[in-house]
Amino acid sequence: MVPKPFGIFLNTGLQTKLINMSNFTRGSGLLEGFLAKKRASKANELIGSNTREGKILDIGCGSVPYFLENTKFREKFGIDPSLESANIKGIKLIKGDFVKGSIDLPKNYFDIVTMLAVFEHIDNENLDPVLKNILSLLTSNGKLIITTPAPWADKLLHVMAYVGLISKEEIHEHKHNHKRKSIEEMLRQNGFRNVKSGFFELGLNMWFIAIK
Repeated sequence: MVPKPFGIFLNTGLQTKLINMSNFTRGSGLLEGFLAKKRASKANELIGSNTREGKILDIGCGSVPYFLENTKFREKFGIDPSLESANIKGIKLIKGDFVKGSIDLPKNYFDIVTMLAVFEHIDNENLDPVLKNILSLLTSNGKLIITTPAPWADKLLHVMAYVGLISKEEIHEHKHNHKRKSIEEMLRQNGFRNVKSGFFELGLNMWFIAIK
């Protein structure tokens, strides 16, 4: 049986909406598609192959759930307030804001939770509650995977947005630019273990993997 709230989408009978795959995020930018592919590639690399028969939840999957459409899992779930469709074949989606905590998701249910280019959009006061909530959703030994810009890249990203390479809407909603060690400590303080991290995209972005 599919737990609520996912069932409300599976039983609607809606036809899959044709989506413009160039619209990876809110706003527009010449490099948005390329960057979405790089994030998806890094996430797939970090996930590995031994959990593909489980369940994955992508928090902030975007108006188009590009990563979920390009990863192999037995069950795929996504949540985002800007979703353009509630019905995409093979993916269970919910239109809502995870940070506000208004969505009742099943506990101890997901083997993998991903937040790709989402962490930096969460207000500082909400980071601990969000991480604690994610921990409760994961199965034992479940993994959280995060990608977020490196602090030194902040000014460069604003320049790239100004010249139209990446989305102005997305960049201007960044709430902070925490350092790598700070995020690692945040994860540990909220109950995660075996925290690992690194850089990708020429050091512009950081990745984190943590286990429940």
